[in-house]
Amino acid sequence: MKQYVVIGCGRFGSSVAKTLYELGNDVLAIDKNEEIVQEISEYVTYAVQADVMEENVLKELGVRNFDVVVVSIGSNLEASILATLNAKELGVKIVIAKAQSELHGKVLSKIGADKVIFPERDMGVRVGHNLVSSNILDFIELSPDYSIVEITAIPEWENKTLKELKLPTNYGINVMAIKSGNYINVSPYADDKILEGDILVVIGNTEDIKKIEKSSGE
Repeated sequence: MKQYVVIGCGRFGSSVAKTLYELGNDVLAIDKNEEIVQEISEYVTYAVQADVMEENVLKELGVRNFDVVVVSIGSNLEASILATLNAKELGVKIVIAKAQSELHGKVLSKIGADKVIFPERDMGVRVGHNLVSSNILDFIELSPDYSIVEITAIPEWENKTLKELKLPTNYGINVMAIKSGNYINVSPYADDKILEGDILVVIGNTEDIKKIEKSSGE
């Protein structure tokens, strides 16, 4: 389990915050709008109304003790930049910031953002999943119930065939393809073996996939 701070809980920020919390992590959501804070409070660990433009707000909230800060402030570029800068100065190891434009993104990178996200290229849900698990390489939500995921083979799967693993029964997922280096095995057979470093493209129930993410992200 990791601890995350999401600053700015509009459509994008709330999507990231809810996804991280659903995956079993501690999430502190911060927004200056009291109504937004009340709405998201039941979907995260903590929700706080605060204006990050005010000096020492992030320090008083103990942001330095969290693993990752996601700055997802919408239209207020100054607040976005200040929040990113202050989080880095407080010693937060990973700060991920949402940019409104290429220029905004360049500024965020210059002041220390470890990763800059452009909403038109990155979906909030996908970002949340990628943050949690190093095994999850890509996440595509087909519907609220089903998703397609690229996942690095977890240690328990290595050197076993698909038949031995019984992934549909044990994990609720079906393997669509296996990537071994530059070779892609589409529609693999039951006797095909999973090797260390293989990447599996799987489809399954979103709840079942989340269980794999939790185990691989620990």
